[in-house]
Amino acid sequence: MILSVSERTDICAFYADWFYKRIEEGYVQVRNPFYKEQVSTILLDKDHIDAIIFCTKNPIPMMDRLHLLKDFAYQFQITITPYLKDIEPNVPAKGTIIQAVKKLSCQIGKERVVIRYDPILLNAVYTIDHHIKMFDKLCTMLEGYTEKIIISFIDLKKNTLKNSGDLKLEEITDEKAYQIAKAFVTITQKHQMQILTCAEKYDFSNLGFLKEGCTSNESLYQLTHVLKKYPRNTKRPLCNCLQTVDISAYNTCLHFCKYCYANYDEEKVHCHYTQHDPDSPLLIGHLHENDIIKIRKK
Repeated sequence: MILSVSERTDICAFYADWFYKRIEEGYVQVRNPFYKEQVSTILLDKDHIDAIIFCTKNPIPMMDRLHLLKDFAYQFQITITPYLKDIEPNVPAKGTIIQAVKKLSCQIGKERVVIRYDPILLNAVYTIDHHIKMFDKLCTMLEGYTEKIIISFIDLKKNTLKNSGDLKLEEITDEKAYQIAKAFVTITQKHQMQILTCAEKYDFSNLGFLKEGCTSNESLYQLTHVLKKYPRNTKRPLCNCLQTVDISAYNTCLHFCKYCYANYDEEKVHCHYTQHDPDSPLLIGHLHENDIIKIRKK
């Protein structure tokens, strides 16, 4: 099983104490977001977990206890964008995160630190030229600290559409996407990095992009040193990633990024956060009498 920590919220940034408590106790419980009475118990040991993929905008709360993960293969995918508080209200200063990435890379190795520059959106402030300039600056600062960068373009899902007026988005045409991709691949090659897309309709492999998902059998082998073929994710269109198991919940991330698809009710986010108990096996709240609990198999 490949554990995702996490796609629905930023566990590293806001719930690190809870996660390490789960590691200490050897299990976590996840409530089904669509069938609330169904709860899965996931055993957190090396016999059940092949790898952990941490997805975060802020790894700092995790970094002083990485020794607790010594039994696991893991990788950090850290999102760093050029956006300011107008789009990412509660994300720490990017300079602070970049310094943390450098420190993390020195701790665990650059092959286990992947950078995500996504989603790419365009408006009057965040133009193509601005993205190219900031992407070059980012790669310059992180040369030698990461080997791989993932990009994607904004996907206007239902929850993101609510903020599209505030974002004042410009259409990303095929021509604009190729212009960005061509500039980005030149920059990554200059800084000895590889670049790939996430869940995109575009195939930029002719430009020099890797043709694989954010998690792939090749990248998992680099982490685990075990040859194993993992199933592909079939739930997301255009996704080339492997199937992962997410342990988080919707409407629980306090970054409040305007492009987020997993937060769709700010009031619920605050409410859920007050229900968080670091000692509970569930991220939000506790078990109920009528819950149906099953152990999730590998």
